[in-house]
Amino acid sequence: MNVLIIGSGGREHAIAWKISQSKLLNKLFIAPGNAGTAHTGKNVSLKANDFEGIRQFVLENDIGMIIVGPEAPLVAGFHDFFLADDKLKDIPVIGPVRKAALLEGSKDFAKSFMKRHNIPTASYQTFDKAQLKEAMAFLAHKKPPYVLKADGLAAGKGVLICETLEAAEKELKAMFQGKFGYAGRLVVIEEFLKGIELSVFVLTDGKDYLLLPEAKDYKRIGEGDTGLNTGGMGSISPVPFADKTFMDKVENRIIRPTIEGLKAEGIKYKGFLFFGLMKVNDDPYVIEYNVRMGDPEAESVIPRIKSDLLEMFVEVADETIKTRTVETDARYSAAVMLVSGGYPGTYEKDKTISGLENIDNSILFHAGTKTDPESGKVLTNGGRVIAVTSFGNNLREALQTSYGTAEKIEFDKVYYRKDLGEDLTG
Repeated sequence: MNVLIIGSGGREHAIAWKISQSKLLNKLFIAPGNAGTAHTGKNVSLKANDFEGIRQFVLENDIGMIIVGPEAPLVAGFHDFFLADDKLKDIPVIGPVRKAALLEGSKDFAKSFMKRHNIPTASYQTFDKAQLKEAMAFLAHKKPPYVLKADGLAAGKGVLICETLEAAEKELKAMFQGKFGYAGRLVVIEEFLKGIELSVFVLTDGKDYLLLPEAKDYKRIGEGDTGLNTGGMGSISPVPFADKTFMDKVENRIIRPTIEGLKAEGIKYKGFLFFGLMKVNDDPYVIEYNVRMGDPEAESVIPRIKSDLLEMFVEVADETIKTRTVETDARYSAAVMLVSGGYPGTYEKDKTISGLENIDNSILFHAGTKTDPESGKVLTNGGRVIAVTSFGNNLREALQTSYGTAEKIEFDKVYYRKDLGEDLTG
């Protein structure tokens, strides 16, 4: 089978790395890919939103399956585009249709979906800029801290937590004045949940689902969970506090009602479904849905999946996923993200990366990298540059190995958090 992966980040490299090991694979293409994916398949210079260009490539290269990594093309209707084309409609796409992708594409849609299906989440209300006065009054009756969420996609940066009412009012006005562009035309104001976060993932064929290994990611740029939110500074899997009792609650209260709710509303969902959860005391609450595999969670979760991932995707397409048992590696994995200096604010690209050769005790998943066509050197090409993933018999061991490898990789102004997992290991 010839397979095309859409995307260019660490998640896509992790998927490509895993699929390249499948006995079902003939040729693997990644559009547009990065310097790392070039070693698992062939990069194709097509952007994720170039539906027509991708259509032509798929037809010319006998592509038998497409895996969509990022959320933006799914929210824009990538899967619907294929279903509407007689020449493409029978080619399986791993990733939900536009209506299902609203679970991530619209915070308001997701919250109202949870409310309809009695899925535990924080109390909330949604406002537009014409309702500024009402939104201010709603804030005034809430206790700090205050949670403001841009309704649409904002590259993982559209959630603000404000410690004072004054700060919340200022940010609310900024959001309605275009701080997050079109994504902030609606703002969800919700109750602050105090607890510890984790990410749970399933792969669903629209009827049944497979529970994948869970993970915990670290969103803030600074150590001690300080500073601005990022796309993710690293992740660990498994999560020590996610024991059987807790995960049974997650399945019974959240996962099953979500899958059944989608079916009840006639929404066909095929692909990864990501549950961003908060453990409050001993109970799980949904913070957000994502309609794709997490990033940087993919970089710690996918290496732990021992089953053939491409076989699993075929079962999603054939709607036979219920026959599958996922085999997982019992060891811990830890992914440490190396980022460009200045990220998540202004940063420079095209910095030469050294130390990538002779790494044998960790897996390097490229995120924001490219290859210089003249020199062949690997250069930085984004805020998040490389995830260093390592296994260990315990969390400390996995982290120590990843940090040891991270020290060997250099580029101008490289930065990474050195406190990952400390909230779990003490």
